[in-house]
Amino acid sequence: MFTGIIQAIGTLKTATRLGVDTRLTLHTGKLSTDTIALGDSIAVNGVCLTATAIDANTFSADVSAETLAHTTLGSLDKGAAVNLELALTPETRLGGHLVSGHVDGVGELLSITPDGVSQRMRFSVDPSLAHYVARKGSICINGVSLTVNAVADNTFDVNLVPHTLQETTLDSLEPGAKVNIEVDIIARYLERLLTGGMPARDKQPIDEQFLADSGILST
Repeated sequence: MFTGIIQAIGTLKTATRLGVDTRLTLHTGKLSTDTIALGDSIAVNGVCLTATAIDANTFSADVSAETLAHTTLGSLDKGAAVNLELALTPETRLGGHLVSGHVDGVGELLSITPDGVSQRMRFSVDPSLAHYVARKGSICINGVSLTVNAVADNTFDVNLVPHTLQETTLDSLEPGAKVNIEVDIIARYLERLLTGGMPARDKQPIDEQFLADSGILST
């Protein structure tokens, strides 16, 4: 598990094909490899990977064909900057929100608008994920924990303050960029609990009427 608080900006050194899989070797930036052990989980642009080799200022991790197909890791070029975060420990402060590192899908940056000292970014997500995104809820974009400020259909807005722009790779994004999206894991568990694993054709939308019928919301 992770928090979505980025600890360093790393750099992709090499991407080596291993059949249908790929081995990534990344420079860890300001993150010391002394804090990484073989087998440790590290979030790379929000994707949970396992350290399989460690050297001075670098680590390697193998990425499966499944992960390459459903995240942006397969499209990274040599020298690309990536967000890095080590897994939670009992001493870690939970400054963002609980992030599993299991990316739900790839979204697209639609626009960037100045908003005071912040930058407001609008993203689109696959319609199958849109109902998990709620105003004032949490969402993870390329490993960064952010708060959703507005939602419309399958798009949502987030505001990035100067500190976040400086300490992550999100400042380098331009409209049209693809990003890794992980919705709030609590929303997924809540849906599962409320629907009881019903087949998709029998599912009722989780709206005010559904919550009222379930006794969660007073009418």
